[in-house]
Amino acid sequence: MRQLLDFAWTQTRSCAFAIALMSGVAASALLPGLPVARYDLLVVYGVLLTLLFWMRGWENGRDIAVIAVCHVIGLAFELVKVSLGSWSYPEPAVLKFAGVPLYGGFLYAAVGSYVCRAWRLFDLELVRYRPRSTAVVAAAVYVNFFSHHWLPDARWLLAALLLAVTAGSSVRFTVRGVRRRMPLALSFVLIGFFLWIAENLATYVGAWRYPYQLHGWQPVGVEKFGAWSLLISVTFVLAAVARSRRTGAE
Repeated sequence: MRQLLDFAWTQTRSCAFAIALMSGVAASALLPGLPVARYDLLVVYGVLLTLLFWMRGWENGRDIAVIAVCHVIGLAFELVKVSLGSWSYPEPAVLKFAGVPLYGGFLYAAVGSYVCRAWRLFDLELVRYRPRSTAVVAAAVYVNFFSHHWLPDARWLLAALLLAVTAGSSVRFTVRGVRRRMPLALSFVLIGFFLWIAENLATYVGAWRYPYQLHGWQPVGVEKFGAWSLLISVTFVLAAVARSRRTGAE
């Protein structure tokens, strides 16, 4: 039980940026008569939050680089998906391009922050990890989330390929001084599940809206659980590359 509680507490610490960001989103929805648009205020809040984590040493330079890349690829993802009507940011803002507020990238940056912090706090070690093949499949997963609007959706094939390239791969981590191991594919599934829970909370506090939520909140479809389980591979590959380069430099 102590192991489980310590594991949960470390996971919570790893989510510090995401918790702080979502708390800001929720608080902004409750503040009446804001002098600036809510989405614009959240951009400033996200920048200040990033600076705070860096200045306090909670994120190092390479973590910030991974988070910045997640922000950029997240914005690119948002631009395509919003233009196709997959979801929307219905509130007005000055810092908004093609229907996407700049703060939207921080939602993906929060995922990058979680992976980087969890890697460090759990003293993560990869066993039998295949960096090239995993990166290729992760890139294909990212592309498929765009291309399936015009081409056949290959997510089930990509899920099978991701299972194949991660077969035998595992992550070692430390809980209360004890080294434990988990299959890499299982970690993707578990993270995907909790990201789906987080997405339900985020849409509830108005971070963004799916078309069926515009006239009242409804739970996010369970299919998003699978989507997040695939998409987390992109963030994981980025963090693994940054980690391997730092280790090589040392």
